[in-house]
Amino acid sequence: MAVTSWLSLSVAFLVFFHGCFAQLPFQGEQQQHPWQGGQRHRLRSKSECNIQNINALEPTRKIQSEGGMTEFWDENDEQFDCAGVTLVRHVIQPKGLLLPSFTNAPRLSYIVQGTGVTGAVFPGCAETFQSSSSSQSRRREGREQRPSGDQHQKIRNIRRGDILALPAGVTLWAYNDGEEPLVSVSLFDTSNDANQLDQNNVRRFFLAGSSQQEEQTGHGRSERGRQGGQGGRSQGNYGDNIFKGFDEQMLANAFDVEPELIQKMQRPNKNRGNIIQVREGLRLVTPQDEDREERRQGRGNGLEETLCTMRLVHNINDPSRADVFNPHGGRITSLNSQTLPILDHLRLNAERGVLYQNGILAPQWNVNAHSVVYITSGNGRLQIVGDNGENVFDGQVQEGQVVVVPQNFAVVKKADRQGLAWVAFKTNDNAMTHPLAGKLSAIRSMPLEVLQNSYDISREDAQKLKYNREEVTVFGPRSRSQEAV
Repeated sequence: MAVTSWLSLSVAFLVFFHGCFAQLPFQGEQQQHPWQGGQRHRLRSKSECNIQNINALEPTRKIQSEGGMTEFWDENDEQFDCAGVTLVRHVIQPKGLLLPSFTNAPRLSYIVQGTGVTGAVFPGCAETFQSSSSSQSRRREGREQRPSGDQHQKIRNIRRGDILALPAGVTLWAYNDGEEPLVSVSLFDTSNDANQLDQNNVRRFFLAGSSQQEEQTGHGRSERGRQGGQGGRSQGNYGDNIFKGFDEQMLANAFDVEPELIQKMQRPNKNRGNIIQVREGLRLVTPQDEDREERRQGRGNGLEETLCTMRLVHNINDPSRADVFNPHGGRITSLNSQTLPILDHLRLNAERGVLYQNGILAPQWNVNAHSVVYITSGNGRLQIVGDNGENVFDGQVQEGQVVVVPQNFAVVKKADRQGLAWVAFKTNDNAMTHPLAGKLSAIRSMPLEVLQNSYDISREDAQKLKYNREEVTVFGPRSRSQEAV
């Protein structure tokens, strides 16, 4: 009887503790961040990546504004649907201001050209940038007087080669303070759990500006796009700002201002669009050059781990930061969550690749991510092979084109005489690749006899496969010839 009671008590304790611990994270598991989608997001409402043919894609439509232009790739294309992403390119003219907006999906932006400043407004964060007179507010007649200066959240300087990482729902604006157009290409991760609106579409919510009519660029749209696609919606107009939909008097009460001011917010000049020209230029509170470089390198105040001071910008165009370098072939620079911690929350990654004349990127596959490759300069040949061993893409690529390389699809790149450069956005914050040739390749890691019997070749030929390429990832031209891949 005593034994039975003891067993019953033990079972009760086990059930109790199992119920308690089931509600706690596993050991080593990090607590979920509000903007952290988690790796499971790739399987949410997933479409099949049944891709038989891949194309080099260009924008299919554009919006012309007073201060620049916005171009869109077709989000209904099956390649973007497979990767769960969509792309947008902004061209901001000098003194052009991209009006503040937020989106339903996290993004990575690459600065292709130019310089500028940008502000990301995080909810609940302090206004840490202020002019000298901003803190000199006084109390007068029992009421606090408005500061004569200005104070706002952190401003970040951006330049060619920068990656800008931004969570969903965070307001962003950008200004071109240079003398040439500021060009950026942005990937939006619409399959991330942070997006709970449309699986295939990115929605931009503007805080200012007016609607503009989209124009077809003549590159054509996919059949799914012309028919509306699954989950597709009309993209004919790039919307008005969100204040337009509110009652005028309601907003006047909320801001404690006159209704006439609200009218100006709700009904701006229709001809200006969402990138406007600042005729006199913007006068902004920004750090000195040495402070800017310190922030760019990730050193300084020691508060980068906190949300409000988290680094959002990192330059991947500097050759001195290359992870792989071959003076005869080119270089590869990877950006992951170890280098830019916010990528751990966004679950995204970026890679900068530069191939010199006739250089080759080793045939390889992405182990745990899709890769969206944007050609930034030059041209070359690219081949992609799917799981059935058939070639799904074999063609020339050039500046401004995009190619999607699905997870595990094998890819090889070879530059032409002008060289080839790209930025690749990847759908995992610690994306990994595995080469098929070279010193760290899958072929190099296998025993000679396995290769000999797998391909029915001699031992001498197996040795050639394993050891003829001693380089890592980036290869120079063959010493014996310069022929095409």
